[in-house]
Amino acid sequence: MKIRLNSKMKITSILTTFLMFFILMSTSVSTKGKTTMLPSVKIKNLKGKMIDTKTFNNKGKPFIINFWATWCKPCLTELKNINEVYEDWQDETGVKIIAISVDDTRNSRKVAPLVRGKGWGYEVYLDENSAFKRAMNVNNPPHTFLVNGKGKIVWQHNGYAPGDEEILYEELQKLLKKK
Repeated sequence: MKIRLNSKMKITSILTTFLMFFILMSTSVSTKGKTTMLPSVKIKNLKGKMIDTKTFNNKGKPFIINFWATWCKPCLTELKNINEVYEDWQDETGVKIIAISVDDTRNSRKVAPLVRGKGWGYEVYLDENSAFKRAMNVNNPPHTFLVNGKGKIVWQHNGYAPGDEEILYEELQKLLKKK
């Protein structure tokens, strides 16, 4: 017995498949036990010099990579809140924050003035064509990664709610205790 699907059933089936795919891709993730290395992608620093993301490091200490955009209010709130405690984090853990702007070429000229105006002490890079964003499987900013001193991603979080910076700091402390 053959079952034939009419066109409405085919469309519904296809739409359901796509919907399930997007739901799975948009959930907050943690690497829990799984570690991956940073991919090699060329991005620009704020002076226009090309940098290979594979070279990101913090001299054997952990670092944080945060994907953000000038138009993203939760991103700006997260980076502002982290900036308020960043100096303490550096003193206590030696951590470094690398902020990756995913603004396109049209908006990327706004990044440097914004960073200067906010007084952020982060390393800031421009991923104008979203190549690094895609390589890291980032769907939407803000998306934060915790990387150990060997360059392996050990934790990640998508989105931002007030207090998420405290969870990030707890994960950083857990990582340092494992050493």
